[in-house]
Amino acid sequence: MSPHGSYKHLKLLKKDFSQKSMTEPAASTPSTTRKGFRRIARCAIVALLSTAIITASGPAYAAGLIRDAEIENLLREYSRPIFRVAGLSQQNINIHLVGLQSFNAFVVDGRNMFFHVGTLMKSKTPNQVIGVIAHEAGHIAGGHLSRLRQAMSHARSTSMMLRVLILAATAAGAVAGADVGAAGAGVLLGGEGMAQRYVLSYRRAEEASADQAGISYLNATRQSAQGMLDTFAYLADQGLGSLKYADPYVQSHPLPRQRIANLRDLAKRSPYFGKRDSPALQARHDMMRAKLSGFLDNPQTVLNRYPNSDQSLPARYARTIASYRRSGLVAFLPQIDALIREQPNNPYFYELKGQFLFKSGNPDSIRAAVRPLRRALKLAPHEALIRILLA
Repeated sequence: MSPHGSYKHLKLLKKDFSQKSMTEPAASTPSTTRKGFRRIARCAIVALLSTAIITASGPAYAAGLIRDAEIENLLREYSRPIFRVAGLSQQNINIHLVGLQSFNAFVVDGRNMFFHVGTLMKSKTPNQVIGVIAHEAGHIAGGHLSRLRQAMSHARSTSMMLRVLILAATAAGAVAGADVGAAGAGVLLGGEGMAQRYVLSYRRAEEASADQAGISYLNATRQSAQGMLDTFAYLADQGLGSLKYADPYVQSHPLPRQRIANLRDLAKRSPYFGKRDSPALQARHDMMRAKLSGFLDNPQTVLNRYPNSDQSLPARYARTIASYRRSGLVAFLPQIDALIREQPNNPYFYELKGQFLFKSGNPDSIRAAVRPLRRALKLAPHEALIRILLA
């Protein structure tokens, strides 16, 4: 699908993540102003300091949420064992997909976890995504957001609240320590630096705690921490250039060498460090990445990434989706039918066929969409998104 929702097999729900404008009343007492800033700051903490993984590619402003039955089902399988050992099974945590191709994942409360689709597209193995889920589960289980809100109550003045708002932007730095908040930090001078160091040291402690908790969850589920280590090492490489001479105390996360060294030490102690994902799970992961590429990348980019010489199932899946975007049903139908013949019990192939037939707008094609959608629902009766599409 396009970023603007032209292709709705991956359901794009229009959500505005941009900051809303806020106006002040015509007159206010110092007390009410102080309370107002505290309320604003608490909102800012949720919006900004909740970020555990964010790269220098920018914040998730004006992005949309993507819904897809196949991908959501796979992410549930990734997260279920982690949530169980973390004691989070009863919280019914939802994993949401943000339609941005940057590498980012974050939590905003105890029930919602967000992944940029770029995180899934860039992660080569299931274990890498599972490692991110484990880290984020550490934030939820550790109650980091609620404790941070409590720490906010120590701010006693309007000026302090303004400083903390700036710090919030600063603290939403890269997981590897990239100094994306340097501009915000630069305005804090003199005595204000004490508040800066207080908040950022709090964040460093949270990140270290989430790392340790995440690895403990991986060990408890007999999974490798290699994926988590690979992910953080990748992000560290993205930010090393801006951190060579950075002051460790003004970073929202430990410096790359610190963090990677700590993670490597913890990960290699595990008896499961060398364990690999099962071939079946890796195959499903590859299909997910191919599907996202087929919908979100330019069709020519898809063909470059998955050339015709690549006859693997993920490559053909990506090209099949891109063919519809490029040439419509004429090119798409023979390719999706070939995939269905190869895997006649794959509900998501039937769902894809029904979706594109329906989307064509032709009355005959719309009627023809019913049969594959019914077959998809029969094969996956618990998939609510397929049921909604058929309805």
